[in-house]
Amino acid sequence: MSTLIILVVLVLLTIPSTAALPGVPALLSLGLQVLCSSPRTRRLRGWWLVAGQAVLFAWTGPVPFGGPSAFFAASALLVARGPLRWAIFACVAAATGLLNLGADPYVWVNAVGNTATQGLVVFALTRLSDLRDELHATRAELAAQTVAEERERAGHTLETVLGSALSAVIGLAAAGRAEEIPPLTRQAAQQARRRPEPAPLPPAGDLTPRLAVPILTVVYLWFPVAAIIVVARAQVPAGLRVAYWVAVLAVVALQAYHALPRPPGTWPRHAAWTLPAQLVIAWLPLLEPHRPYYQLVGWAAAALLIVIPSWRLGWALYAAVVGSVPIVLMIRYGSPAGVPAALLEVGGMSAMFYGLTAVTRLVYQVRESRLALAGLAAARERRRIAQDVHDLIGYCLSAITVKAELAARDPARAEAELAGIVAVARDALADLRAIPGDREPALRLRSELASAREVLEASGATVRIDAGPPLEGADDALLAVVVREAVTNVLRHSRARHVTIAFSAADGQIRLRLTNDGVIGDGVTGDGVIGDAVTGDGVIGDGATGRAAETGRAAETGRAADPGQGVANLAERLAARGGRLTTASRDGRYQLEAALPVRPM
Repeated sequence: MSTLIILVVLVLLTIPSTAALPGVPALLSLGLQVLCSSPRTRRLRGWWLVAGQAVLFAWTGPVPFGGPSAFFAASALLVARGPLRWAIFACVAAATGLLNLGADPYVWVNAVGNTATQGLVVFALTRLSDLRDELHATRAELAAQTVAEERERAGHTLETVLGSALSAVIGLAAAGRAEEIPPLTRQAAQQARRRPEPAPLPPAGDLTPRLAVPILTVVYLWFPVAAIIVVARAQVPAGLRVAYWVAVLAVVALQAYHALPRPPGTWPRHAAWTLPAQLVIAWLPLLEPHRPYYQLVGWAAAALLIVIPSWRLGWALYAAVVGSVPIVLMIRYGSPAGVPAALLEVGGMSAMFYGLTAVTRLVYQVRESRLALAGLAAARERRRIAQDVHDLIGYCLSAITVKAELAARDPARAEAELAGIVAVARDALADLRAIPGDREPALRLRSELASAREVLEASGATVRIDAGPPLEGADDALLAVVVREAVTNVLRHSRARHVTIAFSAADGQIRLRLTNDGVIGDGVTGDGVIGDAVTGDGVIGDGATGRAAETGRAAETGRAADPGQGVANLAERLAARGGRLTTASRDGRYQLEAALPVRPM
């Protein structure tokens, strides 16, 4: 899109205002400028292009409409850097003035002004196109940088909130102060349950490069000045001349309003009357009895493409408005003389002003897309970290709480349970520090089953485990996470006395089923299939508020506590591997079943 706009503008700027065919130097200058402005050949930009444009500029001689002189000025701006570019640009404008020194004052002013403004337009269009491509190419880089920053921030937060708590647990267990551990783990879990605050994204910045606003200002000021000079030289009554000037200023002001950078699809306020007003004011001079000033139609035609969101409707109206100019001229003068020149001039002006706005919008769209992708990547990473904290650390905090309560109640088992607390806390610290990375949880199903038996039996439950067949690494780790979260829910949401963990294989799937009694109240009535991904940010670590506190609150409400985000996390993990999670609760018994498709060995 941006390449096509640039090409159309370059071609229209090459054709003389008399609608005569461009000469050889003008065509060669056009070819060099296409090489200089095209995104596909930007690597060819160099001083040789500027030198070539200088030679063609001298060969062309005095040209009041711009063209080669504008291309020379634009190439200098694109190739040179710093103050040098503007020095060369000024020299090109001055040289244009010298070549046209003997011409009419209006021709001289027009030549210098067209060289400067058209050169700035070509430079702005090219740089905007370059910026769009640069932003598009760095979308993945920004997303990766945002994810890295999110991981660093999450690592610091986790270390502050949970790492310090786990280190304190190790110290209390080593000192034999078991009774102080459960309040500490519950407080840590309460803090960790808070939704992670999203980190601020990089600022969007300006919608255009730093030089775009000054360039647009110069361009928008020059064309009304040129129009006012043209009207001043015309042989028209004084009152009509003033009306022309008012019309010029009104059309330019409305054009600037319609072209203001705004999000795609956003309709300018009051455009329902400002756009028709601009069209009427621009078209009325075609009907006045003297020589019509048709250039204003180019501004209004560009506004149609800028404002109207429908591509087909906008171009249809554009063709109608631009096409009306030669029709009116033919009717009034009965001759085609001057009609091609008028059509080219209107088309060139509309192409320039629409091109500047359209390419600016493309830059805006890519920049917004780039930021949106970065935000999405950060949100996914934030959710992934929240899931891992919930699924990995929540179990450890629950296990520490159970062991600490048991050590406080039974002095005979205190030493063994405190040693177990230290081991669990150290494993949790290792998991915690690995979570901000991009590795899969380093869990093994056999180890989790052994740990589940130990913790559940410490809580007073009878445990039966039917081990399943060996699994691949990823599926083994996933079912280990399922076991860990399911056991966490047993500790938090029930007073289970009997727990069964069994595996089965049928219909091309392997199933892990955990069943327990002691569900408080009605629990979750009926059967539930939880297989869809859950959107939003995860809740970190809600698996360790303490078994006694949870069961107490559940008893007060007369129903089981909601297993909440942990079950949703498991469903999302399983769905990503083609599996599903089902839960059911009836008659005081709760069952959680995870199913995964069997992978070929």
